[in-house]
Amino acid sequence: LCRCCIAATLPTSLTYFALNSHKETMLREVIDKQVLELKKLWANKRQLLFQCLNLAMIVFSALMIWKGLMFVTKSESPVVVVLSGSMEPAFQRGDILFLNNAVEQVGVGDVVVFKIKDRDIPIVHRIMKVHTKPDGETVELLTKGDNNRVDDRGLYAPGQLWLEREDILGKAVGTLRYVGMVTIALNDYPVLKYVLVGMMGLFVLTSKEG
Repeated sequence: LCRCCIAATLPTSLTYFALNSHKETMLREVIDKQVLELKKLWANKRQLLFQCLNLAMIVFSALMIWKGLMFVTKSESPVVVVLSGSMEPAFQRGDILFLNNAVEQVGVGDVVVFKIKDRDIPIVHRIMKVHTKPDGETVELLTKGDNNRVDDRGLYAPGQLWLEREDILGKAVGTLRYVGMVTIALNDYPVLKYVLVGMMGLFVLTSKEG
């Protein structure tokens, strides 16, 4: 019985090691190719300058797109990633939300992203109560996570019972499921962030125009 088991698993093990060896070989070839292209690029100063300008254009284009989104949505964070499960099942951890703060009013049932004083990370929860002050203009909001048992007053700043409209960064108007898991992984392991940025920059610098 033991011999049969060994005989049955041996091809699988050989296949596993062969696949790993093939992957390592491919990775080594890619790295060697990039190093060679980088050496050629360093030797050609004119081409190096051209590729650096390409990289700068990509970075500036991304910044312009982000600034454009901020202007259109009137939100300082037009795109956010859900970091916890407090809004399940409506939104899962890793979902990307698109915000719009250009709307004048928000009401009960709206999912909003708000900021708390002295806290860097904004919160994504649903409005459960709206309170209008006697002046008829000032609106106060109370929020709660769909997956939480109690409202958010325990999360607000000390002594704060309601949110003001100014605390709202935007109303959720769209979502992409789980795409933000990459962002979460990069935040959990900051080294990956620098490795990824470095690899992207390297590929842009060593890429050839068609």
